[in-house]
Amino acid sequence: MDIVYIRMKKNLNVSHLQKIYLKDIAHIATTSFNQKTLENTPIYNITKADRDIVVIDSFLVIEHLNQAYDNLEFQLIGPTYTVIRVTTNKHQLSVLMATFVWLLLFIGAAMTIMNFHNDVGMQEVQQKLHYLLTGENNKHPLWMQIPYSLGLGLGMLLFFNHWFKKRFNEEPSPLEIELFKYQKDIDHYISYYENKMEDS
Repeated sequence: MDIVYIRMKKNLNVSHLQKIYLKDIAHIATTSFNQKTLENTPIYNITKADRDIVVIDSFLVIEHLNQAYDNLEFQLIGPTYTVIRVTTNKHQLSVLMATFVWLLLFIGAAMTIMNFHNDVGMQEVQQKLHYLLTGENNKHPLWMQIPYSLGLGLGMLLFFNHWFKKRFNEEPSPLEIELFKYQKDIDHYISYYENKMEDS
């Protein structure tokens, strides 16, 4: 009896209602000549009743495959489910809405930075540094404040590792890591909730 190893994919994005095949939701490794046939095995048919998210549990997949191929042994490795996201209606991003969100974030970030600098007394620190270095009192040491402001902006660019769509290096930014963790938690919650509903 040939052994088929199955590793479920974590996520799948589809743009329309369609039939889902095994190759869409899983990676397959086998010495069997039936691999192409296996990959094209229909697993699920997405309908309007599924709405936006469908969770395919590996147990149901293996149960379906055991009924279809009784001469093969299936072994699961890796993730135990695949989350399918259906995006049938993609809305165009409004320029007005994008501008509003950008302004809101820009003003919010600026207020946060200014309040932080006010709390720690950054202006007084720079005045004291200016006095220590030059021996003169100056309320606005611009030669120090301007490079500091530019460095702050440059530091934020390097921190987030992005300039529009351009990346400075291959490392993920802290924001991307947090978004990845957030997406992972959502997928885990969806899978748990879906399985809980099925058990009940």
